[in-house]
Amino acid sequence: MSTLTDTYRYEFSLPPLGQNPSTDAKGTTPGSFANAPQILPGVAGRLTFSSPDTPGMPEPSDKTAWDFMPDGWDLKAGFETSYETAEAWQPPADFQPVTQLEYARLGTITPEMERVAERESHLTAIQVRDEVAAGRMIIPANKVHLGYNLDAMAIGRAAKTKINANMGASPISSGTEEELDKLRWAEKWGADTVMDLSTGGNIDECRQAIIQHSTVPIGTVPIYSMIIARRLEDLDRPSILQMLEHQAKQGVDYFTIHAGVLQEHLPFVKDRLIGIVSRGGSLLAKWMIHHNRQNPMYDLWDDICQIMREYDVSFSIGDGLRPGGLADATDKAQLAELQTLGELTERAWRHGVQVMIEGPGHVSFDQIEYNMKMQRTLCHGAPFYVLGPLVTDIFPGYDHITSCIGATAAGYHGASMLCYVTPKEHLGLPKKDDVKQGCIAYKIAAHSADVALGIPGTRDRDDELTKARAALNWEKHFELSFDPDTARAFHDEDLDVDTDFCAMCGHDWCSVRISKEIVEFTSGKEESYAWDKARVSEALTEEQQEILEKRGVLSPEEIHKLASKTKKTVEATGDGKAACHSDFVDADTAKELQAR
Repeated sequence: MSTLTDTYRYEFSLPPLGQNPSTDAKGTTPGSFANAPQILPGVAGRLTFSSPDTPGMPEPSDKTAWDFMPDGWDLKAGFETSYETAEAWQPPADFQPVTQLEYARLGTITPEMERVAERESHLTAIQVRDEVAAGRMIIPANKVHLGYNLDAMAIGRAAKTKINANMGASPISSGTEEELDKLRWAEKWGADTVMDLSTGGNIDECRQAIIQHSTVPIGTVPIYSMIIARRLEDLDRPSILQMLEHQAKQGVDYFTIHAGVLQEHLPFVKDRLIGIVSRGGSLLAKWMIHHNRQNPMYDLWDDICQIMREYDVSFSIGDGLRPGGLADATDKAQLAELQTLGELTERAWRHGVQVMIEGPGHVSFDQIEYNMKMQRTLCHGAPFYVLGPLVTDIFPGYDHITSCIGATAAGYHGASMLCYVTPKEHLGLPKKDDVKQGCIAYKIAAHSADVALGIPGTRDRDDELTKARAALNWEKHFELSFDPDTARAFHDEDLDVDTDFCAMCGHDWCSVRISKEIVEFTSGKEESYAWDKARVSEALTEEQQEILEKRGVLSPEEIHKLASKTKKTVEATGDGKAACHSDFVDADTAKELQAR
């Protein structure tokens, strides 16, 4: 007797599959359509966790940090074609490693590399070391900050995609205590690093407090502090180097230095719709025009590298000519600067300094892959750190959404860290809830990219929540969600009993409940998630009530009633079985109770 599968034979042609992001390959999906990972020493690592190239994309660079060794390091005989390993090199006799890059070049696994491997469970400490040595990964960990509360982490394509949260006091808003509050809030909601962009108040005190209290790496844009109480035109070599050394001594983990904006690039911005939108880039452009001289950061690059090496401060080489609107994206100014950033990367590596590259903020969706892959070519695979990018310009107040759409694509196509955008972007300094909204939007983007890239284990929690949802196990559903308070508050706004249907569809239209009837099981496929009776939810917490109040859907009085509405409406038996539960009463009664 023939079966349905004998009668119908389906033929599908799938692309080559990469790593399945589920540890146990759960479910029926075939797996990731990204490139298969190759986390090995040397050349193979260049395409680890990467998207397949659309035709016409730039090829990856054939160079790594191993191609830009410091003076005095000698390549041993016999290693001319296999030089991307510690065994191939003889450092100077008196050489003492300081930075993570230098330790990696010597083949040493540092405690910070060990910690990164613990946090990136798909990587070994040896793989972390080799990625750092190749320049494809950085561990931003100032020696001073390691003496406080810093928990070492890594930024690189072989690692999970990271997010950064910006904060900082301004001349008209906030102060040290409020910034510390935002720091704690950003850490709570998943920020992997934080940038202090303060331009007002007691900047030095604020920066010191943030460093001493943070568990995540802290970045700054030092030029902001360089021109406090000083005319921009008076910026000179001593003031630049003094401020860099001061912040390095405080424990800053990475500096944004806009050294790639050159005099010869300035004519390229004259026809832009919005010109130069980077604060650091615009300040240095003005300095160059006033003095008719080259960018001082570019001229002082080797001196800057020496200071940063001493404390193991990482570079975040700034994109001072990034586009400020879709109309200026991927233009000659942006790409000319990116080419210079590649040169500066090579020079920093020769000093043993770790490097990541900053990328554009406004790019239409179709241009994102090209931007990500041009950077891997010009900057030899150094980690790319991008702001968004925003894929449309007409939604002020919602730019955390317009940008996390672009950020997801950027993460999939090669960005290693995503700088969050909050609802206040372009409008004002973010407040506490703006920080939360920005962090969550970017955790969505980063996690989505990691799953798409097939990073091992990244889909495990999604699978667990799917099983809880299939079982209509609401408590487990909330527990596994990224923000349980919001999930619980939204659920209990309409239905604060854990029924075997949801308020979105109601009893008769609940597809999950109907599916269970079709296949004749009662509490979902996964036995460990099964539950046998409905429960009335606990009263909404103050935080959950606040979440609903901020939605602007209900009045405070209505929210206050939410916690007890079902207890007054839905009768329950002594064993806790609620009268709206469909296997306890008939469907008409359940619907009538739900409508009360």
